[in-house]
Amino acid sequence: MPEVIINGPAGRLEGRYTHSKVPNAPLAIVLHPDPQRGGTMNNKITYHMFQAFSERGFSVLRFNFRGVGNSQGIYDNGEGELSDAATALDWMQEINSNAPYTWVAGFSFGAWIGMQLLMRRPEVRGFVSVAPPANLYDFSFLAPCPTSGLIINGSRDDVVPSESIDNMMSKLQVQKGVVMDRRVVEGASHFFNDHTDELISHVHDHLNKAGGGQSVNAGLIEAA
Repeated sequence: MPEVIINGPAGRLEGRYTHSKVPNAPLAIVLHPDPQRGGTMNNKITYHMFQAFSERGFSVLRFNFRGVGNSQGIYDNGEGELSDAATALDWMQEINSNAPYTWVAGFSFGAWIGMQLLMRRPEVRGFVSVAPPANLYDFSFLAPCPTSGLIINGSRDDVVPSESIDNMMSKLQVQKGVVMDRRVVEGASHFFNDHTDELISHVHDHLNKAGGGQSVNAGLIEAA
């Protein structure tokens, strides 16, 4: 899991990158939660999603948004962070020119950035959005959403209530053939304390069904 430095739009971006041993492997980028609330690429959920994609044979990158850790720049209310994500994806594609497709994953703030990114990048085949903050940010840009994906949160999330995500889903338009896989982990908080394994088993289960990378045993899924 080597450290990498990417030349971002506001200066250097600090990241961690794993290059797949699978020839012409797909790509995945994993985006961390809100920098203003302590979110970093080493966040537990971000790290475990990174590991999940690596297990499936993806070449996968996670990085610190501007102003976080050793990444240069200052917080930019999402606009600059979206530019960071696009630049990081460009960097990964430059060294993986034969990658057949890309997945985007994000937790909370990172899910908001990730879903904006997929709207701009037609090579994105799927996404994983963990606790997308529909009560805090506008998701109306998904009009329509061009890509199938997983939207998942905890039933006891007091930061992003399930009702706000359900409301977002009710307004969500999708292109023909696009399917939104909506799941709720019973008893889980926003940070999935004591439910991380269950969350990751849902991620693997969704990716198995969507044909994302190599199939992995999803393990026990207690609630869907």
